[in-house]
Amino acid sequence: MDLSAPLVELVKIVSTPIRRSWKHHRSVNKYMKILNEKLEELNCQKEDNESKLRQELLPGKTLKKEVELWLGKVKNINSEIRCIEIKVGKVKYLHRSCLGKVVCKKIQEVEELYQKGCFPDGFVEPCIKNGDVLPTMKLAGETTLKRKVEEICESLMNDEVQKIGVYGMGGIGKTTAIKHINNQLLEKKDKFDNVIWVTVSKASNVFKLQDAVACKLDLDISKYEDETTRAAKIYAAFCMKNRYVLILDDLWEVYNLEDVGIPEPTLENGSKLLLTTRSLVVCRGMGSKDIEMELLTKEESRNLFLDVVGNDVLSVPNLEATVNEVIEECSCLPLAVVTVAGSLKGVVDICEWRTALEELRAPTKGPNEIGSTILEKLKFSYERLKDKKLQDCLLYCALYPEDHNIPRDELIEDLIVEGIIDGLKSRQAEFHKGHTMLNKLKNVCLLKESILGDEWVRMHDLIRDMALQITSSDPHFLVEAGTGLEDIPDVEIWPNDLAKVSLMFNKISEIPSNASPICPKLLTLRLNFNRLTCIPDCFFVHMTGLNLLDLSYTDIESLPKSISNLVTLTALSLRGCMRLKFVPSLTNLRALQRLDFRNTKITEVPDGTEMLINLRYLNLQTRAMEKLPDGILPKLSRLQYLVFPLCGLQILKPRAEELVCLRKLETFRGILHDVNDFNTYIGSMKEARQLAYYTLQVGTNPFPSRTYGYQKAVILINWDASENIAGNQYPILLPEDVEYLSFEKCHNIRSLSNVVSLKNASELRKCFISNCHGIEHFLSSSSLAVPLLQSLEELKLVRLWDLRSLILREKGTSPLFQPGSTFCSLRKIEIYDCPNIKQVFTLGLLLSVQNLEEIYVKNCCRMVNIVAAELDGEDEDGNQNLEGTSFDTRGLICLSKLRVLTLEFLPELKSFYSSESALFVAVSLQQIILQKCPKLKKIPVLGDEPCPPPSLQNIKVEQDWWESLEWNNPNNKDALQPLCHFQTN
Repeated sequence: MDLSAPLVELVKIVSTPIRRSWKHHRSVNKYMKILNEKLEELNCQKEDNESKLRQELLPGKTLKKEVELWLGKVKNINSEIRCIEIKVGKVKYLHRSCLGKVVCKKIQEVEELYQKGCFPDGFVEPCIKNGDVLPTMKLAGETTLKRKVEEICESLMNDEVQKIGVYGMGGIGKTTAIKHINNQLLEKKDKFDNVIWVTVSKASNVFKLQDAVACKLDLDISKYEDETTRAAKIYAAFCMKNRYVLILDDLWEVYNLEDVGIPEPTLENGSKLLLTTRSLVVCRGMGSKDIEMELLTKEESRNLFLDVVGNDVLSVPNLEATVNEVIEECSCLPLAVVTVAGSLKGVVDICEWRTALEELRAPTKGPNEIGSTILEKLKFSYERLKDKKLQDCLLYCALYPEDHNIPRDELIEDLIVEGIIDGLKSRQAEFHKGHTMLNKLKNVCLLKESILGDEWVRMHDLIRDMALQITSSDPHFLVEAGTGLEDIPDVEIWPNDLAKVSLMFNKISEIPSNASPICPKLLTLRLNFNRLTCIPDCFFVHMTGLNLLDLSYTDIESLPKSISNLVTLTALSLRGCMRLKFVPSLTNLRALQRLDFRNTKITEVPDGTEMLINLRYLNLQTRAMEKLPDGILPKLSRLQYLVFPLCGLQILKPRAEELVCLRKLETFRGILHDVNDFNTYIGSMKEARQLAYYTLQVGTNPFPSRTYGYQKAVILINWDASENIAGNQYPILLPEDVEYLSFEKCHNIRSLSNVVSLKNASELRKCFISNCHGIEHFLSSSSLAVPLLQSLEELKLVRLWDLRSLILREKGTSPLFQPGSTFCSLRKIEIYDCPNIKQVFTLGLLLSVQNLEEIYVKNCCRMVNIVAAELDGEDEDGNQNLEGTSFDTRGLICLSKLRVLTLEFLPELKSFYSSESALFVAVSLQQIILQKCPKLKKIPVLGDEPCPPPSLQNIKVEQDWWESLEWNNPNNKDALQPLCHFQTN
């Protein structure tokens, strides 16, 4: 019998897994490198998704479950890969094969997550709110505004009226009235379930109106180009709404509702359409009941004026008559009253008031129409600014689209390079000046608050109209921002005296190959947020005076060579040009002050960068750039703002000796080569003026650290303290003003007390330590003779495998040791995945954290108590040493500010406080989350009172565990049950 064939087959069967196992064994480091590269791509995708998410996740919107799940999986796989990295570094020879197999599996998981990271239908769920409450002025007395609000409400409640049109001249108060209606409808839900507010711009059309309506319905129709298909999607979304009021604010033309996708309001569907417009013709064309918005009465006009300007002007002798005449010139138009009054706020000189009156009485320029008259009245407030810088600032805001929320910081950056803010020595002073200017314009009612918050401003559309009227001649602006343009305006008719051109937020995809506008006086060109793919070389040839060129967030792949000849250029913004790979020589652009390469695909610094001796702002936050040639940074000695990427595998790392040369630097974010480089730079900071904003990092991660909300951060990654130890101390030099401190994968730091410079970090507000071997205690008692970390507000400890306690009670220290004012500002503590810690606080430590508001403890498998009585504590030798102890552990313990208590996956947790006789009280507690704590038999910090704390809002627990709890007071369970939200197992 021939056995060779079966033997060959057997060898094949056995050899295949052996070869595979050997491959895993031999290539584990290679696989780990591939895994990190794949992880970096995934984290880039995560960053992009989070950026888009921040734009979509407006107030009232909620994250889609699949997006939340994806983000959670990305976060988890980052944690898993961190652990694998550590294992790869320590793996024994015989285990390499198994680990190689795990790494290969993770590569596949990362690739699958990357594929699932596209969300073409958006990131957020439909708004769960039935509308947004809008800021309004209080309605007092029987005013014209109040009467009109009541008249509109009456029509809305009338079943025979389905459409209401409120019309009147610009600035008369139509939107103000409708805001009151909006808020009243949200309060009274007996008639309508939803209020949908859509602001319609002057340059709107069916397509743009569909976009605006869809946005309010949380409907993504961006992938549909056909208006009929878009209308069908909108119609279907409306049909899912119950009784609603659709508000179309500032309608300029008649629309067919069917074309847009808006269902016709009927008695049967219980919905209404409420619109505002300046034209009675639009009202009638829409088939609405017309309600005319009336001017203020003279008395109302006077009261409103005095509310803004201040009643104290009437106490100035002989001024009242002039004040009344100024009010008369406002023609009882609310916007004119408010803006004129705002411009005269604080003026008590009678001559100045009389001059203002003469200016208001000056003949109207242009056609003698009501619209021109209104704009001239508003122009008075512009001229009253009497500060050309403020006037230029206001006119600059008109470059943005109508009703646009303008980011303050972005605007101020532009005002600096445009020279509107100048003459100041520091960037910080320039920003203070910029915010002051914007606040002044708000105070005189020429700018207004944004619904998005204090970081944005907006222009009333009539104020913008006034600004555009001013810039129709001198200075001459061409503004077509956000008008839906698909082609640039014909360059043959661009006036040669143009000063500024704004075509931002359009759909322009190409510029004709022969386009070469002759605009020698053009200072500003904004083409950002367009679909531009290329720009012809001749386009910039005749723009010899150009100062600011904004091409950010376009699809260009290269810049034309003619850019190199724009010798007057002060700002070149290329941020978000994700396809941009080539920038020509910058040698001749010596006037350049701002250069932004963030999120581009540029792989190397453009030729001639070292010649940019006036450069003040340089953003190199791009992961594609591989090298920064030596010697460039010292030549850019005027730099005030310098940013490098903080995550990725191939990262630009500036050298400390080059950074030291940048004596004017105020903002810096980047990774230094090593701890010695870090210490060199920190040492130089003490000698020179300190940075106002910084993120200083040593070591790299494929994912970014979270430092949001902190201006001054230090991040240490992959640092082995045993290599730098001097005696028993670690010579890491921390800045005295650091606010955020992070140690990630930093090993052999037994305690932060050994970081000597920590005692000088008096402004530290958050400390984050993760994935570190060797840390046994956060601090030691001997280091607290002088209080440390008195400003610390947040402490987060994650995956510290050797951590045993927060504070090491060293030999000879009283069991009732209290760390003085150390931790006196602590508001939040988080401890996750620390397997050797048994308790969070000793009683002495707890008494020092009376400002504590949030406690989170999760996945600590040996955690027995959150608070240990001093009787349970041990010193560094394991002795209890209770001499001199007189504290009554059966007393009342109170954390009066504690709001949130979260304890999860703590299999050994038996109680909150180890002394069962003690009563623990948290009178401000709002939320308790308890999950997978099987040995915990009582709800912590509630005591035995029959009623829960009045502040308590919810308790999240597992139902089986809840039913198994022990109760000292039988009424407690019934009192707390309504607050329970049961978790599924």
